Formats: sequence, structure tokens, C-alpha cells
Amino acid sequence: MKIISKNKKAYHDYFIEDTFEAGIVLSGTEIKSIRAGRVNISDAYVRTTRNNEAFIINMHIAKFKQGNQFNHEETRERKLLLHKSEIVKLRSKTKRDSLTIVPTKVYLSRGRAKLEIGLARGKKKYDKRRDLKEKDIKRRLQKEHGRHNL
Repeated sequence: MKIISKNKKAYHDYFIEDTFEAGIVLSGTEIKSIRAGRVNISDAYVRTTRNNEAFIINMHIAKFKQGNQFNHEETRERKLLLHKSEIVKLRSKTKRDSLTIVPTKVYLSRGRAKLEIGLARGKKKYDKRRDLKEKDIKRRLQKEHGRHNL
């Protein structure tokens, strides 16, 4: 498994409660750009439809440099490959518990592009401040621990 892109913004803005692995329906030039690492998922989100389909919106895949007139649109909607039961579960949780579906990372698994999506609950401003404070304390403790080992 080779991680191509991580969505750090999602972990900063949301509590990720559950994760799913989804395949992505791509064209030829899109997979070539993903393999080159030219993908951005920081502003992307997932939408489910009534007929049990899931789409990722605002996922930016840069145009392939060697692509000709058959190059792809950079931010088009792309269909996600999930089991029907997973889509039903995602759809019901977003409606009932007012959760959001956000992509957390893009990676290659056995030559295929996969997307990890998470059911997420939005963080309040005070939650973000608490997380930053805890992160700072851990960093200081690591720094102090490193000094004593010298």
C-alpha cells in the first residue's frame, strides 16, 4: 500500500468516527496523475444519492502532462465503488446523526487507486484548541525526554 495523499484538514476539522475503503472510477489519464502524486482531497466531500450510489465531489486530480485532447476534467464528480450495504449505512448515519462523509486518504493498493472515507462529526472551536494544546504538550514532553537520554 502506497499512500499518495492524506487529508490533514479533515482530522483538524472533524472527529472521524468510522472509516470505509472505496474504489474510484477513473479514466486513464486520471490514474496516471494519481500515480504521479498530483491529487488534492482537502476540499473534497462525499455525497450519496437515492439510488444507492456514492460520488466524491471537489477531488482535484491535476491534468496529466503527456495527456492530449483526451485529458480529463480536474474536479469532476467521480463515482465511488462501495457495497450497497455500506452506502445504505453511510446514508442513514448522515441523515440520522447529521454526520459528514469526508475523504481521509488516497492510496494505491495492488495497482488500483483506493480512497479511505470517514464518517465525521464537526469539531467546535474549543475542541480544536484543546487538540492543539494536547499536541503541543506531547511535543514538549518528547523534546524533554530526548534531552534526558543524551
